[in-house]
Amino acid sequence: MPLSRPVLPGIAYGGDYNPEQWPRDTWREDVRLMREAGVTMVSVGIFSWALIERREGEYDFTWLDEIIDLLHENGIAVDLGTPTASPPAWFFAAHPDARVVTREGTVLGFGSRGMVSHSAPAYREAIVRIASALADRYGAHPAVVMWHVHNEYGAPVGEDYSEHAVRAFRGWLRERYRTLDALNDAWGTAFWGQHYEEWDHIGAPAAAASIVNPGQRLDFMRFTDHQLRACFIAERDAIRARAEQPVTTNFMANQHWSTDLWAWAREVDVVANDHYLWAADEDAHIGLAIAADLSRSVGGGEPWILMEHSTSAVNWQSRNLAKRPGEMARNSLAHVARGSDAVLFFQWRAGRAGAEKFHSAMLPHAGTESRIWREVVALGADVERLAAVRGSRVAAEVAILWDFESFWAQDLEWRPTEDLSHRERIRAFYERLWHDGITVDFAQPGQNLDRYRLVLAPAQYLLTSEDAADLTRYVEAGGTLVVSYFSAVVDEHDRVHEGGFLAPLREALGVDVEEFLPLRDGAEADVEFRGTRIRADHWQEALRLRGAEPVGAYIDGPAAGSAAITRNRRGEGVGWYISTRLDAEGLRAVMADVYADAGVAPAGTPDGLEVVRRVTDTTTFVFAINHRDQDAELALTGRELLRGGRAEGRITIPAGAVAVVELDDPQEP
Repeated sequence: MPLSRPVLPGIAYGGDYNPEQWPRDTWREDVRLMREAGVTMVSVGIFSWALIERREGEYDFTWLDEIIDLLHENGIAVDLGTPTASPPAWFFAAHPDARVVTREGTVLGFGSRGMVSHSAPAYREAIVRIASALADRYGAHPAVVMWHVHNEYGAPVGEDYSEHAVRAFRGWLRERYRTLDALNDAWGTAFWGQHYEEWDHIGAPAAAASIVNPGQRLDFMRFTDHQLRACFIAERDAIRARAEQPVTTNFMANQHWSTDLWAWAREVDVVANDHYLWAADEDAHIGLAIAADLSRSVGGGEPWILMEHSTSAVNWQSRNLAKRPGEMARNSLAHVARGSDAVLFFQWRAGRAGAEKFHSAMLPHAGTESRIWREVVALGADVERLAAVRGSRVAAEVAILWDFESFWAQDLEWRPTEDLSHRERIRAFYERLWHDGITVDFAQPGQNLDRYRLVLAPAQYLLTSEDAADLTRYVEAGGTLVVSYFSAVVDEHDRVHEGGFLAPLREALGVDVEEFLPLRDGAEADVEFRGTRIRADHWQEALRLRGAEPVGAYIDGPAAGSAAITRNRRGEGVGWYISTRLDAEGLRAVMADVYADAGVAPAGTPDGLEVVRRVTDTTTFVFAINHRDQDAELALTGRELLRGGRAEGRITIPAGAVAVVELDDPQEP
């Protein structure tokens, strides 16, 4: 059976290595500098299909043999990639029908990456062939500790509208619905005369005169995710038949949402994630924390792998801001704090050619006399000092619901206002908890939530009746549930629930929604909550109380004078409903009352000091990451892992720095 994690003594350190882009006389210099930097693992071969399989079925492993052996001789482990994200030119020359077709009918050309139809039989055959060849050759090589299948599934394109995809979609629909009557009912095809009498009449939801059936669109997103995952499974199984190392692929949690990572995490041996700061976000470290918590959560709380991030600027945003001194270390160790057992970058050596030549690297264009290089070497030493942290877990008593299918459905056309954003709602609630020092898990509707004192549903537009019943039982059993607006609106087919908006949660929340009342662009309509005026905007709802207590009221706007925030006692628990848009600051007062209901205590640490704990049965490690421009203090007693020495009751974390303390008393609050 595959191992759960790569066999490495501590936290893995390194990144993507592309030796094929460099002459051989550079390789030994690379390996020497890797050892100087403390590199323990590199990913190799991710985009090298054209150099391994020169022609169909003709392989040349000479250069790959040489570099893997060289890395092994120098004590550097290999995460071996299958290069299937970028098929060679000969493949497209032989199989032009395997090109992706966009929703608008454009056939994508060669010269980029990710431009292949995942439903094309020739592609499926080719990826199994090369994955098998690689596993046959390197499955027993002592350097190879993990397999890295493909690269960032669904990016830059996921949906494909080619004839191969249309045929596969019909087959997927037959499997899902069995009968056309069931499909017609699910999609509501009586509307606009879309009823189907033949399976062969169903196509992909390509661009049309007006919007296309939303049930069909949602199913096509599910189908696309299934097709991408089927390609991964085909490669994974080919490798597993020939090798015993764990197999993974790199997710893009909180950045690329076209794949359902809950489903994907069940198929990998260890979760791996790529994360890049969004330069326009002035608090990008909070977006980083979301991605890290999501990576951990989809993997069931197990340690995971930060497969890629950047030492400084990326090259693909509108404004690519360089990281400031110390920021790379803070970013890296924040991922470790939230469960990663690896700190890996894209890429090792900055490339001179190609689309990513302006992307930062561990070894930058400026060379070893640069600030980035000095920070890379220092970080490598710090990562080595954290070896004892490997394998520990992050514990949380609060969960935020994260549902990819709901997000897909909400993003379809013709919603009540363009201001509805699941990304913004998730971020607002998460940011409130981040500032309050509360570590969270993300959870999928329908999973067991009993261990959480508090569950938040900031953006649950789509909610099945079964999952709503589970949430109701959670409240009845003593849980505290907070639901934000535009939730529980539709079922799994994007049909409004029988009984109206919010109907499936009526018992848990003691309220339902009579009408949506979106506001004009730029309009504000504030809320009074327990004597405090709170700024609100974008959205109001006309609520009908079904037993809930109104604890906040609209001051102005179309719903002025009526309930805006409600609290409902149900069984042993409490259900809260917030029917308007409050930002993270506006949520402060409301969440204080919610915490009291749930028995959750804010950390009370200085704002901007990120504190996260990783634990084992016998040990607690406290990570304190200071994002402030001034020193911060924290009450701790234990061994300092990064700076050496001890913390005796109190520790000072300098501005922009990180401290990690192994507590003397693992139960210390």
